[in-house]
Amino acid sequence: MLSYLSVRDIVLIERLDLDLDAGMTVLTGETGAGKSILLDALALVLGARGDAGLVRAGCKSGEVRAVFELPTDHPAFARLDEASVSHDGELIIRRVQSADGRARGYVNDQPVSMALLQALGPLLVEIHGQHDDRALVDPATHRALLDAYAGHYGLLDDVAKASDALRRAERAAEEHRAKLEEAAREADYLRASVDELTSLAPEPGEEEALAERRALMMQAEKIASDIQEAHEAVSGSAAPTPVLASLMRRLERKGPESEALLAPIIDALGRSLDALGDAGTEIDRAMQALEFDPRELNDTEERLFALRAAARKFQVICDGLPQKAAELADQLEALDSSADTMQALEKAVADAEAQYRSLAASLTDARQSAAAHLAQAVQAELPDLKLGQARFSADVATDPELRSPQGADTVAFIVQTNPGTRPGPMMKVASGGELSRFLLALKVVLADKGSAPTLVFDEIDTGAGGAVAEAIGMRLARLAERVQVLSVTHAPQVAARAHGHLSIAKAVQAPDQTRTDVTRLDEPGRLEEVARMLSGATITDEARAAAGRLLQGERV
Repeated sequence: MLSYLSVRDIVLIERLDLDLDAGMTVLTGETGAGKSILLDALALVLGARGDAGLVRAGCKSGEVRAVFELPTDHPAFARLDEASVSHDGELIIRRVQSADGRARGYVNDQPVSMALLQALGPLLVEIHGQHDDRALVDPATHRALLDAYAGHYGLLDDVAKASDALRRAERAAEEHRAKLEEAAREADYLRASVDELTSLAPEPGEEEALAERRALMMQAEKIASDIQEAHEAVSGSAAPTPVLASLMRRLERKGPESEALLAPIIDALGRSLDALGDAGTEIDRAMQALEFDPRELNDTEERLFALRAAARKFQVICDGLPQKAAELADQLEALDSSADTMQALEKAVADAEAQYRSLAASLTDARQSAAAHLAQAVQAELPDLKLGQARFSADVATDPELRSPQGADTVAFIVQTNPGTRPGPMMKVASGGELSRFLLALKVVLADKGSAPTLVFDEIDTGAGGAVAEAIGMRLARLAERVQVLSVTHAPQVAARAHGHLSIAKAVQAPDQTRTDVTRLDEPGRLEEVARMLSGATITDEARAAAGRLLQGERV
């Protein structure tokens, strides 16, 4: 509920601090005293459009602060969580309106957007008046109100899940159909590409291996003659090895005669022969490595160039060709198996739609049953509100093409104010006073069914008197047993039913200074105010006696 309201420098209100209680609180006062200003301030803090004209004359800015006491599971806290606004179970909204037209909003002292305030407002307070064009008169809310009245949340959840499953099945079928259409347009290209890559049979790392082998063979052509010349010099007919070996043998035979002189020479010649042998071995190895068939170079180059051409054609690197071949093969397979896959997906759509239709039909039946009960309950409230000749109905219309998460129905609250007149939407058919009483009857029936915790009624008793005003007061009091009710009223029968009473008065402080004050009335004060409402400016003893009887619950 709304537990505290603070207003600073808004129109005629200089400073106001109100502690509000549960139950029903009425706001009374002379016409023009400023009751509407208080409601404007409340609407402002709940996200209504700001205006520089709301700021009290001579002030730079005005401010409204509202404190709400709510259960921890109230949906307003879920909204705050979505907006990353900390709350710890408390909700304090502050709105600052500057005289230059700018406005700022805060929740728990954290700056927030106007969009968030406008989203929070309907969850916290509903304002109803003769010319109110929101809340219950908005056809967009009627389906949700009927569902809240019926309480079939499990069925609603099942329909929402079935709707989601149907959308997912349709999306999967549509995506596959689009792929098939694209694949069909490229079928010839796909088949030719798959055949080409299958014939080419690329392998990962093949390009690098071919490039290295090609480079080696091309290098071999350049150095083969030099290696052959080295082979001839070391191992050919002109090689020094036989000469050196013969010389070394002769020296060895003469060694004993001149060992000291010949031994170093013999050793050096031995090392030379060993080195020449090693060189010959390496030359032979190199010659073996350089041996290749010239046709191998040609084949290697053709294979390498074919891989690189395919890579350019399919816009991948050579190592990506195997994966590209697999992808194209998958697409071709999908195209070839399209009939079976598409048939399975279309069956899934048909099954999902049948499930949705079945649940939606059950929801329609539940809504039609609830609509009849709601109409009966509202109808029972109308006679005491002097609408005994009027008729109320909740029309449930089903659109076979509508497959929303909320079902296939639209709901509209329809009224007929007098026999023989054409039924129609409340906002168009009912007069201001009639509309207020229809709304009151609805709120009595729907009070604990998805209602905001605080309901504000702005002069809904205008033009009503006697028994009608008494009936309105009784119903507002019944509402107040389940939600907090704030009612701006001119009817003493309504004021007498309240748990709390606020008197609003306008005081002229100086020729150019006027201020609106709000006073909480005690029991004697309530008696005087109700007597004033009964008799006017001059309060008589008879009026006080009548006021006393009203406050005691007696009819006057």
